[in-house]
Amino acid sequence: MAFRGGNASSGMGVAEHCKSTFLELQRKKLHRYVIFKIDEKKKEVVVEKTGGAAESYDDFTASMPESDCRYAVYDFDFVTSENCQKSKIFFIAWSPSVSRIRAKMLYATSKDRFRRELEGIHYEIQATDPTEMDLEVLRDRAH
Repeated sequence: MAFRGGNASSGMGVAEHCKSTFLELQRKKLHRYVIFKIDEKKKEVVVEKTGGAAESYDDFTASMPESDCRYAVYDFDFVTSENCQKSKIFFIAWSPSVSRIRAKMLYATSKDRFRRELEGIHYEIQATDPTEMDLEVLRDRAH
């Protein structure tokens, strides 16, 4: 577990696997998305699921739990008005309104530190229901 300074009150470590999996998405395009969860017993953020490069945004949103918090990164490909192929990496803090208060607090207090571990994120979205992380939201932010 790599623990560099950070917020002592949250005390959440970041599994090395999180960073290496993120780099596989960012540099090698091996994953379309990565979903992370906090393992409360280990007191660290771990990789819960990865989505293959061919998976769709619907596959990604269907992988998010309806009533529990998660962090996720999504590699969003799009074509600019100049017809250039671009890619932007979104960090999504998923905190559904129906999730436990404790989970919401844990994810909220650990988010900034975890996000700093993942260098190269372009945009961040906080979502409490699926409409807040709709594909149109990503499209609007990316352009």
